Amino acid sequence: MIRSFAFILLSLALTGCGSSAKKKPVSAVETVAPQTSLNEIPVDSLRYKIIELLKDEWVFFGQQKVVIEQAEESIPHVGIWEDDDLAHSERINQYWRTVGMSRLSGMDCRQPWSAAFISWVMREAGVPNYLFPSAPSHRDYLSHIISVGRGNPEASFVPHTIQEYKPKPADLICANRGTGYFGEVAEELPSSLNAKLHCDIVVHVDGRNLQAIGGNVRNSVSKSLLTLSPDGYLQLTQHRPWFLIIENRLD
Repeated sequence: MIRSFAFILLSLALTGCGSSAKKKPVSAVETVAPQTSLNEIPVDSLRYKIIELLKDEWVFFGQQKVVIEQAEESIPHVGIWEDDDLAHSERINQYWRTVGMSRLSGMDCRQPWSAAFISWVMREAGVPNYLFPSAPSHRDYLSHIISVGRGNPEASFVPHTIQEYKPKPADLICANRGTGYFGEVAEELPSSLNAKLHCDIVVHVDGRNLQAIGGNVRNSVSKSLLTLSPDGYLQLTQHRPWFLIIENRLD
């Protein structure tokens, strides 16, 4: 009975808008690697600014945490959701304005806003639009990055499969929200432009523990907690079929 109730709560969290039931956490268990400083990244770099912006937005939205394991997902701390109040709904409107969709806000909670969130972070950090184009969908900016960065040693953003590259802070990690899996980044993504995708940005890596922040993750700006492989690579999970990492080489 208890397990069934927990499943119902998680199912509510997966739907579009908020409800009064969602304020009960799905799980009280949380194992998080301790935060460390960003001393390895210059404080005047764009990568540092990106990470700081992500953390600020995460705090503003109540520091929601999502733990993603191989076959399980839990929300040990529930934050503020997109339609909880006017202040947070209007903040999401700022994200939408970045991609030219100013009529949308957090009250339009069935409209996925994760790509708009990442676009806003990039613009606020000072990343030029020609390097990372603002877009309402992940596939739009990813197609640009893949076409420019593939095989280009001078590119600011370089695509990698999860088997060939270990994620670092300020990199993007991307998953398919559908049922398919893209193995070859170079060939398969551009021909699958109708695919539903999602990307987060890594903010911390410590051993096998990875933390990434993204928008529209369980109705909020959330920090996802992942476990890497023993060798430090991103692992496929049932809830997030990761297939792509965008290496961030910005100064």
